[in-house]
Amino acid sequence: MSVSLDGVRLDAGAALAPPAPEQAQAPPAGASNANFARIWRQLAREVDHGETLVRGVAHAAGAPMDAGTLIALQAGIYRYSEAIDLTVKLVDRASTAVRTILESGR
Repeated sequence: MSVSLDGVRLDAGAALAPPAPEQAQAPPAGASNANFARIWRQLAREVDHGETLVRGVAHAAGAPMDAGTLIALQAGIYRYSEAIDLTVKLVDRASTAVRTILESGR
């Protein structure tokens, strides 16, 4: 079976197929944090996609992969690691901001 990963055809099996896109929910009208919530949803989608990619590769570990497949896999893993890195940075900055606010109130 042949699937596509980031525009590159793969012959490793259906386990590498990206997940079906989900319906994004619109933020409530007048929500001041709508952009922040949208960013978190996009990051969560990227992380979910990366986890599915890694899981698919683990299931197709014995399947032969050509150079194009490996490059597409490398690009997908890179996007996954970038999404994780950005999530870590956002959580770190948010926790630092909360700590600063709490300490300034003492």
